[in-house]
Amino acid sequence: MNTRRLLLSALVAVSLAGCGGPRAFTRGTYEDPNTIEMLGDRFNENDLQLIAKKMAESLASSPRFVQAPPQGQPLPIVLVGKLRNSTSEHIDMRSLADKIQTALAQTGRFALVDQAARQDIAEEYEYQQSGYVNPNAAKAPGQQASVDFLMTGDLASIIQEVGRDKLVYYKMTAKLNDVRTGTLAWTDEKQIRKKFEKQGVSW
Repeated sequence: MNTRRLLLSALVAVSLAGCGGPRAFTRGTYEDPNTIEMLGDRFNENDLQLIAKKMAESLASSPRFVQAPPQGQPLPIVLVGKLRNSTSEHIDMRSLADKIQTALAQTGRFALVDQAARQDIAEEYEYQQSGYVNPNAAKAPGQQASVDFLMTGDLASIIQEVGRDKLVYYKMTAKLNDVRTGTLAWTDEKQIRKKFEKQGVSW
């Protein structure tokens, strides 16, 4: 009797462990990063790609930049600066800025200055002037290109939830400021609207 009871207890324990034990993702496949899938109601990589593509294409086709500079003249130099997150979500705005910077570079219409690399470059100047580098080959401050345009932006959202339905609206506004004059050289916005329906989730 005791043996049967112990065996039954062991089977129940194994069954419970199989149903309620810890779970882990143990098998995966590579997916196309451009595939649009919405697994949740938060800002995702698809939204980031849509915004970057719209801003780069809009800026490159704007009247001021639609034509490439004449032969021998430099490309306009752009710095993608601070992008503000005005939503209630935690969004990696640095990744969004990097994505926009990459999209702008791929148009071939602009020269880009990387804001994140400026401190690293300043430290490299100090090292090259420390005596460890051949003085004839060492680089020094004072030779960097001057930025012509500074891009800033703001990401806002509006969320509406009624019953089982939820609407999420994002609006990214980007602005390109002429550094010399302080005037607005270009601005555009990208709107994204998504609808979700609340459903039960089973494990």
